[in-house]
Amino acid sequence: MKNRKRLVENIVHGIFLIMGLITVGFVLIITVYLVVSGIPAIREIGLIEFLFGKTWASTAAEPSYGILPFILTSIYGTAGAIVVGVPIGFLAAVYLAKLARPSVKKVMRGAVSLLAGIPSVVYGLVGMLVLVPGIRKVFDIPDGASLLAAIIVLAIMILPSIINVSMTALEAVPKEYEDASLALGATPVETYFRVSVPAARSGIAAAVVLGVGRAIGEAMAVMMVSGNAPNMPSSLFQSVQFLTTAVASEMAYSGGLQRQALFSIALVLFLFIMLTGAVLNFFLKRSREG
Repeated sequence: MKNRKRLVENIVHGIFLIMGLITVGFVLIITVYLVVSGIPAIREIGLIEFLFGKTWASTAAEPSYGILPFILTSIYGTAGAIVVGVPIGFLAAVYLAKLARPSVKKVMRGAVSLLAGIPSVVYGLVGMLVLVPGIRKVFDIPDGASLLAAIIVLAIMILPSIINVSMTALEAVPKEYEDASLALGATPVETYFRVSVPAARSGIAAAVVLGVGRAIGEAMAVMMVSGNAPNMPSSLFQSVQFLTTAVASEMAYSGGLQRQALFSIALVLFLFIMLTGAVLNFFLKRSREG
């Protein structure tokens, strides 16, 4: 019996090991492919000109391949989505995990899960039909497809990840912590924000990391509401283009140096996501050690 149990454990362990190796292998394959496909264009265009050039005109008679507008747009768009989405998602998670009645919590949790399952193109379609005309009308501008519209759509899209993961972390805090705080005279709200939230900070930070990853990697929705124009992001009301949308919009008809440059953009995006994740995980680790 013991030998059979040990055999089953070894088989399960082997399956998990194989799945882990396959995952790591896919990441390595993608990394190598992007490096091999992206480096030639960077070498031909020039690293400085490619990263800091302000003009992208890949189909012009004299093409230009500067991606600084895409980089700044992605940074501003992601930062704006985090600034708008994180506080809303965090406060919603605290309310649902600690303050909401069971019936409200059940309904809202289902709604958040439904929000997480909506395809990106639906977010983009609703944004294009509702948000973009609304921005145009409210701010009295010629076109509502802009960086602001992209930020709002991204902020909505990252809410499910932040709310669900933060709720799970808050619900995992031992009840004894809160009981001790209440016994010392703290109010329920003080207990939740001064005891429960600090105890769940690692999970909440992980929720923010997931939100950042979702915001950086989104393409379809922002393509539909941002105007998809390679302009420098000098205003919230300007039509812009993200790193992801630059690749998605031109890859189908690209060729030669243009296609290689798109792979170079994908490489920059990949490194950008890896660097952002590494930085956030570094601060998360320091927070845990502290």
